[in-house]
Amino acid sequence: MTFAIQRRTLGRWASLGAFVFALGAASVPAMAADEAPDALVKRLSTEVLDTIKADSSIKAGDIPKIMALVDAKIMPNVNFQRMTASAVGPAWRQATPEQRNRLQQEFKTLLVRTYAGALDQVSDQTVNIKPLRGSPDDKEVLVRTEVRGSGDPVQIDYRLEKTPGEGYGWKVFNLNVMGVWLVDTYRTQFAQEINAKGIDGLIATLAARNKSNARS
Repeated sequence: MTFAIQRRTLGRWASLGAFVFALGAASVPAMAADEAPDALVKRLSTEVLDTIKADSSIKAGDIPKIMALVDAKIMPNVNFQRMTASAVGPAWRQATPEQRNRLQQEFKTLLVRTYAGALDQVSDQTVNIKPLRGSPDDKEVLVRTEVRGSGDPVQIDYRLEKTPGEGYGWKVFNLNVMGVWLVDTYRTQFAQEINAKGIDGLIATLAARNKSNARS
């Protein structure tokens, strides 16, 4: 089990800035709670792309720096528990708190290591946000974007949910690159592993894949 997206799509996902992520270098501004979902996606996409363009070690695949980028910039704006739970599927409900933590950790590492190698493709890309459809009362929205650069434009769509409470706001829980939904793709692969080996088997396989990726 390789837990990977098609190589052609992989390279284009890097244009987004290592995802999802799939998976930043600054804390989330206080204004984020009141930020519109399309404005949030525009700001994050631009900031991540600018950070990658300005740091040659990130472009070269420096994992500690990429992890720091993800933890500081992206993770505060992603409902990663929901993303992992959706990828794991029904088995998530039977998982223990420890298993859930391990799944989130290994899934995050998998995404970062999978897409880190394609970051050297980030060069002159810019992000164009398409008009937002929906109403102000919507709790979930789809933000459609187009990443433009020297090659063909890349369509990237984000699903976001409005989280309750002061200081929270919109969070990403899935994304679609050229017709491929990240969570749905991994759900199919994870289901095969869970059916064969159970939750602990999936965790072990993810951990082994991450160790293999680290060596390569």
